[in-house]
Amino acid sequence: MDRRYSSYTVEELRKEMANLKEKVQKAEQLGNISEYEILERKLQMAAAYLVNPADFKKGDKYELAKDPGHQFQITYINGVFAWGHRINLLGQHLEQEEAVPLSILGDKIEG
Repeated sequence: MDRRYSSYTVEELRKEMANLKEKVQKAEQLGNISEYEILERKLQMAAAYLVNPADFKKGDKYELAKDPGHQFQITYINGVFAWGHRINLLGQHLEQEEAVPLSILGDKIEG
């Protein structure tokens, strides 16, 4: 039975991330897109447990890693997830609220 990332130590998370990065590279080299996507999401989840949720605040906007066309505005934080809305290049908030791992939030957007 697999353990939850929430029960890992920092060192265990770092080892898991190194292992996942290797697997992501192999999947990418082999052109296995679905395996690549699954492993990339696992990597994002493991990384989320190394982020301090207290560093993020309701209402703040962030760049989204690997999605340069969107920003993300936080409605609230729940564990290692930020709930909120994507904002497109035209400044329009997408209607559907979603949860994203804190690890994919990039630089904070000031202003």
